[in-house]
Amino acid sequence: MINITDKLASTHLGKKSEGSENYNPKLLVAIPRCENRKQYEILDDNLPFVGYDIWHAYEFSAMSENGIPVTRLLKLKYNCNSEFLVESKSLKLYLNSFNMSKFGATVNECLEICKNIIENDLSEKLHTEVSTNFFENNTQRIDIFSDFSNIMNFVDEKTLKVEKFKEAPELLETKETEEKQSYYLKFDSLRSNCRVTHQPDFGDLFLYYKSSKHILEDSLVKYLSSFRSEFHFHEECCEMIYKRLYDILDKDDEIFITALYTRRGGIDICPARWSKNCVIYDVYNLIDTTKFARGSIKQ
Repeated sequence: MINITDKLASTHLGKKSEGSENYNPKLLVAIPRCENRKQYEILDDNLPFVGYDIWHAYEFSAMSENGIPVTRLLKLKYNCNSEFLVESKSLKLYLNSFNMSKFGATVNECLEICKNIIENDLSEKLHTEVSTNFFENNTQRIDIFSDFSNIMNFVDEKTLKVEKFKEAPELLETKETEEKQSYYLKFDSLRSNCRVTHQPDFGDLFLYYKSSKHILEDSLVKYLSSFRSEFHFHEECCEMIYKRLYDILDKDDEIFITALYTRRGGIDICPARWSKNCVIYDVYNLIDTTKFARGSIKQ
């Protein structure tokens, strides 16, 4: 029996879609967050985290009224406390519907009109405030999360054996320490799969936590590797990982997670979640729509 999330996601996913040669906001599909959250006891009215979903559309294009092509990198964000997230293929088709549409007498007018249209359409569809910005093609990238260490530096590859590839929180192990310590870790081999088309999605996961419980790195590698055969949206994976760590750590511990996925179809998704008592300054560059910030060469 198909659930409501899969039904909505299947509007475009896994189907041949012609899209539209003209601007068409009806292509957008909103997915309720609550269904997946309920499985992990994440309550919408009492979220254990704050955060944003950040998107980069590398191939946005429209035209001025004179038919002059205008192409830019589009960055958009909205809060994770929103009732809905936008389904990725619907966003791609929606943005593509601008390609042959004409706006404004100049390039700058075209971009300003498109910015206002996109913010209004997405804010209305998702019932939340959506912020956007366009970047010039020569915009300098800000490197972020460079202080995070590759988790594989802390494990013995020769003895580590990974055997479970469906999400397995029982793999996580902790060890008590005398006092709270801070950990900055990067896992550059995160893989999950689209819940409808089953196409693989790859990304880098950055994890910070401060706790008197040390999550053993070999157990964390095993757990993160267990997503390789999971079928979820990027945002869901990020929240699932956060909640599993939240459950095994103390409630006043600091936790931060972001998954910077590589682009597919010209668009990437970067969900970030963190505890209300946590401050990771690099994340402000990630969520700032005036800055183009990425965390590794893959992105």
